[in-house]
Amino acid sequence: MKQIYAFESQEEYMKHQDTIEKFTEKLKTYQQVLEEKYALNTLPKGIVWTSENLATTFFSEVPVPAYTEGDVIYISPDLSAWRRLLAEQVEGLNISEVEDFFAHCSDDCLFTILAQELTHHANLFVEEFDGDRKLNTWFEEGMCNYLSRKHLLDNAEFKELTNIEVELVEIFKDKYGQHSLDELESNFPQSSSLTHRMFDYWRSYLIVEFLVEVRANNDLDWIFSEYNNWDRAGRTVPLLQYFEMENFFN
Repeated sequence: MKQIYAFESQEEYMKHQDTIEKFTEKLKTYQQVLEEKYALNTLPKGIVWTSENLATTFFSEVPVPAYTEGDVIYISPDLSAWRRLLAEQVEGLNISEVEDFFAHCSDDCLFTILAQELTHHANLFVEEFDGDRKLNTWFEEGMCNYLSRKHLLDNAEFKELTNIEVELVEIFKDKYGQHSLDELESNFPQSSSLTHRMFDYWRSYLIVEFLVEVRANNDLDWIFSEYNNWDRAGRTVPLLQYFEMENFFN
């Protein structure tokens, strides 16, 4: 993978150089895990390291400065900006434990954001969903999030982050949860807020975490076997219905 640095000044790059170098080395280790266990056969062309502002206003209008476009990962290495952005997910509500967690979350926790983007390139997922790539993508989004966190966080931080997202879903489900998770990414107006967008990613992760750790008793092979059975059978029902998870948050 090529490493591309897109900053508006050398000083800005130098400010984040240590994080970029540290994350690049950590990603090599995680890449080996994906290659050995999760069929990562083809790497993305590269990673564009850039500022939060350029990631969300110049390269894209996605409000989160980490995403994949084509075969290229875009990400901001500004850890302080990430902590501020994640804390803003509470939309000004007085939820001190959530704000405090994100304001002080570890570098490892933030690194999982980059690792999640690489996980999308593993050959684990159905490539097309009947011509609409946005249908049923909750499984891929949730699984990439789950795998990166499970491999990179210690058990305590993994559980704490999971519990934080359980709380966030409970807080915002009346405001943002009036649609099926099968519609992930097709439900957002251009002006939708960060929390509106993140809500479905929290739900996706929590469903996958439940499927793996409770339904399958930590048997990932069983989960992927069922997923592939759904695909081979012609996807006659939405994936959420196939896994009997339509009412998981009710």
